[in-house]
Amino acid sequence: MGILIDNWKKFEWNNPAHLNQLKINLGKFLDVPRKQAAILTAKLQEFGTPQDFPTPALQIIEKFHLITQYDMGWQQIFNVRDFTGTKESGFDISDVQSGLTFDKIPIGMKLQVKKMWGTLAHVYFDIYGGALGWHRTLFDDQKYWILEDNAIEFRNKAYAKQAEVFYALIEAVGATGAVAWEAHPDGVAAGTAGYLAGRDLQTFNVAALQIITNTANRGYGLTGDNANFIVLVPEELRQRAVNAVSYMNNPYLNNQRTSYRFQVISTTMLTDTTHAWLCLPKFKLIAGLRMDLTTFAAFDMLSYTDAAAGWMRYGGCVGDTDQVVRLGMA
Repeated sequence: MGILIDNWKKFEWNNPAHLNQLKINLGKFLDVPRKQAAILTAKLQEFGTPQDFPTPALQIIEKFHLITQYDMGWQQIFNVRDFTGTKESGFDISDVQSGLTFDKIPIGMKLQVKKMWGTLAHVYFDIYGGALGWHRTLFDDQKYWILEDNAIEFRNKAYAKQAEVFYALIEAVGATGAVAWEAHPDGVAAGTAGYLAGRDLQTFNVAALQIITNTANRGYGLTGDNANFIVLVPEELRQRAVNAVSYMNNPYLNNQRTSYRFQVISTTMLTDTTHAWLCLPKFKLIAGLRMDLTTFAAFDMLSYTDAAAGWMRYGGCVGDTDQVVRLGMA
């Protein structure tokens, strides 16, 4: 059974109905990551290796080639807004603030009207595209697995580019407000068990406190009890970040505790492989999706090729840079 056509043996490339069905199925296949992201991203992170996955999850992964081929972790960091089906050119993001406070008002006294101030910025949707050509001899010679492998690569590269764009927004925050690699709070010496994990965890703690403090008047309502943070790391630092988060909950080590909740997301999309980033997800970290991966196909008789062009349109912003802190890891 194929992923684009159930029974390729019955497929006739010169049958317009069959070609049209291939185009429809290709569109559905390319849209799988968007539809599955909300469900699968959370589920897949519960397991460490393919062997850890329950049978139903493995079946989904195998059917849609979901392991390692595209990166949707950024969607857990950004507040993703769906603009598909609209006529919007982008979206507005404001840094509007107010002097609003709630006070005890004596009987008979009036409330004071507080002024608002700030600016409004418009984030435009950019368009991204790529094209793929299938030589008609692949149909003639029934090399259908090559067609499907090409479709998988086409889809994966489109979503890889999307991930690259949004991770670049996080990385662009840079050194402003960065937190250096903190000393171990218990003075544990280098080479001692828990040295790296303890320093890394302390760095996470300091950055988390900084975010809570700096955003205290933004209306987010954050405290150590309700705040959830994401530690974004390059793959090279994934094991260290996981060790640090595990270290804080290890009853067999003499370690510090934290009331903050950290989730590790790793990616190959970061160009800086020596730092990590602590993110307060959602709020004003906004991604707007204007057009899902959409394909247009046509036959080129001069090259004997069926060409498929795919287009996506999206945009995003870090509307509050205090939600992201770069972390020193050395």
